[in-house]
Amino acid sequence: MSRSGSPATGFERNRLLGSAAICAVVGVLSWAAWIPLAEGAGPLQETGNSQSSGVGGSTSPFWGSHGLAFDYNTLVVWSGAVALGAGGGVVGVFLLLRKQALLGDVVSHAALPGVGLAFLVLELVRAGSGKWVPGLLLGAALAGFTGIAASTLLRRGTRLKDDAVLAVVLSVYFGLGIVLLTIVQRLPGGNQAGLPHFIYGKAAALRMSDVQVISAVVTLAVLVCLLLFKELRLLAFDERFAAAQGWPVVALDLVLKVLVVAIAVVGLQGVGLLLVVAVLIVPPAAARFWTERLDRMVAISAAFGALAGLAGVAISASWPRVATGATIALCDSVLFALSMALGVERGLLRRWWHLYAARRRQDEHHLLRACYELLAGERGGVAPQELCDGVVRVDGLVRWRGWSPQKLRRLLERGQRRGWIRPDPQGWRLTPAGAAEACRHVRNHRLWELYLVKHADVAIDLADRRADDIEHVLDPELVAMLEEELETGGGLPSSPHRVATEPTSATG
Repeated sequence: MSRSGSPATGFERNRLLGSAAICAVVGVLSWAAWIPLAEGAGPLQETGNSQSSGVGGSTSPFWGSHGLAFDYNTLVVWSGAVALGAGGGVVGVFLLLRKQALLGDVVSHAALPGVGLAFLVLELVRAGSGKWVPGLLLGAALAGFTGIAASTLLRRGTRLKDDAVLAVVLSVYFGLGIVLLTIVQRLPGGNQAGLPHFIYGKAAALRMSDVQVISAVVTLAVLVCLLLFKELRLLAFDERFAAAQGWPVVALDLVLKVLVVAIAVVGLQGVGLLLVVAVLIVPPAAARFWTERLDRMVAISAAFGALAGLAGVAISASWPRVATGATIALCDSVLFALSMALGVERGLLRRWWHLYAARRRQDEHHLLRACYELLAGERGGVAPQELCDGVVRVDGLVRWRGWSPQKLRRLLERGQRRGWIRPDPQGWRLTPAGAAEACRHVRNHRLWELYLVKHADVAIDLADRRADDIEHVLDPELVAMLEEELETGGGLPSSPHRVATEPTSATG
């Protein structure tokens, strides 16, 4: 790969335009909360008691005349949740592909002691300033970086597995954070600091200044992903190849971790440290079921994250005592479940349908091969017309393949619809098309049998069953290679083992 690159192709231009569109949408949605100010909306309202995390307010709906029962508070929270979801979806794609999904969990748990320490330091500097949110977020970010550094050092300096390293870092930092929060709450005014909200989140308390910070961080993160898309893609799929080509792998990995810390820290107020990993990982995991292309995966993940934030805030606004952060995480989970079931690339229904269709094809191939072997045994080079002259009895097929009468009846009906077989008073006959198809499948089967016997040292008695597993996926190029290797001359070879044929009826 050349470091200088080549001129952008049409595909790359479309990718850049799509990524720019994502960035534009995120920016528009995140800054949309300023619209009510221009229309004279009232100030931000916080409703309910301090333990409620639901969205709602007592102000009159700003867009009530347009049929939308959302007040100013809801629009502010809405904007922050949508921006956070979209940004987490974009950054989380590269985190997921690098198989570092729990890194976001490490950062979020490591941020808790940073919040506690920042509060104590601010109180020491100036009494009453411990609630200063920028200082708390700065402490959370620094602690998040120390958590990443600790996990990296443990992974490289010990023989511990990744899951053990993450478990150690998570437990230590979270335990330290709980101890610090306990100390803070025992201080004068510590109970009113609201630090426990960083654990579970309190999206309903988001203010315009919080949304501005979230939108600025998200916009910057998306722009970095856009500018370094090619490099991050290479890092995510093949880190060793990127290093061999001279790319700054360590620097790129550091950039990705900085983006993760940024998204995790700004998401603490919205969804809390326990659920911020859902914003980073669940949308990319859901998007993985819909596409195999990275650019499309990024776009779908951003859309899923924004949609989850949109739906979570809407549900919380409808039921004010429902926690907004948890609802957003549940909406992410619903999108994941739907994607897992309905995804067009890796969805369970698609996989089930392909497996079902493959089994149907295999049964049809086995039916044709059974007809051939009942008519010609292990002989090769049998003319299709000779196969058409014979009659295959139903009881012979049942004994040959072990099919139930019901399954065999369905197979015979499908074979008749395809024009491969036709009924006869004494049983069934192959049509010319069916005889040609049967010769093709028997040929593939026997070629693979011969290869297994001659080159894989498979016993002759086992070759038949082993060939059953692969004969259905042999393409013409592989068949030609087998013919050349086995020197069969392009004809239908004889079976390497004896085929005990059932008696068949001849035409009279």
